[in-house]
Amino acid sequence: MKVYISVDVEGLTGSTSWESTNLGNLEHGPVAEQMKREAMAAALGAIDAGADEVYIKDAHDSGRNMDITGFPKQCRFIRDWTMSPDSMIGGMDESFDALLFVGYHSPAGFAGNPLSHTMNRGNNYVKFNGQICSEFLMHALYAAELGVPSVFLSGDKALCGHVHSWDPNIRTVAVKEGLGCATISITPEEACEQIRTGARDGILNRAACHLKVPETLTMEISFKDHAKAHRASFYPGVKQTGPYTVEYTGHTLRDVATARMFIV
Repeated sequence: MKVYISVDVEGLTGSTSWESTNLGNLEHGPVAEQMKREAMAAALGAIDAGADEVYIKDAHDSGRNMDITGFPKQCRFIRDWTMSPDSMIGGMDESFDALLFVGYHSPAGFAGNPLSHTMNRGNNYVKFNGQICSEFLMHALYAAELGVPSVFLSGDKALCGHVHSWDPNIRTVAVKEGLGCATISITPEEACEQIRTGARDGILNRAACHLKVPETLTMEISFKDHAKAHRASFYPGVKQTGPYTVEYTGHTLRDVATARMFIV
């Protein structure tokens, strides 16, 4: 069995400040260590469920945050960026049996995490067919179009609720919740214990996970800077709908993801 794990930072237990998400910052070290621990927990859970190939994508900023020493021999690591529309699940294809998300966060437009955003901090929100879209949803739908089910996610409490609004069968672990600029987090040890169990159970339950892919998908983006909307309007198929907003309609997730790659 072949499993893919995408690991971000802003949804890890304890991550709170933007400074801690930046490679080289003094606050980054402990967060990068927790990134490794939570990725390790998910990988061990996947192996517990029978996975013999576990691909782990460092899916935050530089793509080079996490120390990869000490992982089980079944693991392979995707570091830096593939520069392709699959982005945070770079290298995803039909050969994978399950997709897991670790350290994911609420989207722009949600107040569930002081680090809420969608792909970057330059937009007020991204919507798919009129509903707020998270980085989880973007990539889970991309994988679903390939026939790969999303089975597990860990992150903030508000994101877990968002995930279940799309597929209640996806296993989730809420490791923290936002309160203004603050976070309330569970301990790193408890997070890892729950993630390992949740990852295992999610994979074993993968046949029940069915994220429905819309036949037509309209992506709406509200930029914080009106000049960004003007610039995006020149991408083929993009329509500017207001000073700060644009829309793009596609019939495949790959089309929409490609547009997102160039305009967000």
